[in-house]
Amino acid sequence: MSRRRLNLHRLVLWAVLLVFAAWFLAPLYVMVVTSLKDMAQIRDGNLLSLPTSPTLEAWSRAWSSACTGTDCSGLQPFFLNSVLLVVPAVLISTALGALNGYVLSKWRFRGSELMFALMLFGVFMPMQVVLLPMSQVLGWLGMASSISGLVLVHVLAGLPSTTLFFRNYYVGLPDELVKAAMLDGASFWQIFWRIVLPLSTPILVVTLIWQFTQIWNDFLYGVVFSGADSKPITVGLNNLVNTTSSVKEYNVDMAAALIAALPTLLVYVIAGKYFVRGLTAGAVKG
Repeated sequence: MSRRRLNLHRLVLWAVLLVFAAWFLAPLYVMVVTSLKDMAQIRDGNLLSLPTSPTLEAWSRAWSSACTGTDCSGLQPFFLNSVLLVVPAVLISTALGALNGYVLSKWRFRGSELMFALMLFGVFMPMQVVLLPMSQVLGWLGMASSISGLVLVHVLAGLPSTTLFFRNYYVGLPDELVKAAMLDGASFWQIFWRIVLPLSTPILVVTLIWQFTQIWNDFLYGVVFSGADSKPITVGLNNLVNTTSSVKEYNVDMAAALIAALPTLLVYVIAGKYFVRGLTAGAVKG
């Protein structure tokens, strides 16, 4: 009787999970099947119908020939701009956050708690508050409407979060490790590179995923601080979807949205494999 109840509970649990998964993945399914149809299939079918003759023409147009305003070069230049923006911004903000977290947790000094509190305040500060002062600072530095300016903006905006992540993680590391290394004559940087950083793989992965997702999908900073040749993928997608023409090409819009989302999906897949591998290794070790 207990086994039957347990099996019934599992069946109900799996059914509920599958319903929620189907509800959550339904928009993605609609986007994918719509991007594989031509306009005749879209007009004659419905949102959930499978494409009768799948084609990648919409993907090709979204990438290389769709119009974003008066420019008809697709999302390719915007995608490259986002790559040039995200890679340095993620690496720099993560490195500085790791260093800040190391200092604020293992090398405390007078006023360190106050400094951490002020940086923590930046996590909850609305992005709109910094738009005007940041635009003035970029103008003074000669970095307005450029990819380097966007990199600086995202590094500064992400620094409070990365510092919080690493500081809270490093607090859990035993202080005896640092003290023992100091007794052996290790310097500040030697302790960081040889002891603290090798133990930081989990929080490094989390921070990299967080920063990549935030920066790649950002629209506000991209539309405010970018110029004509430095707009990121989110701004390009917005311009493509809102460009009017005689016929609204929903398949091209869906393909463009998927192109813009593919890097984020890829990062989540890689991260999922990493965490599943870590959980499996921990279970086997236990």
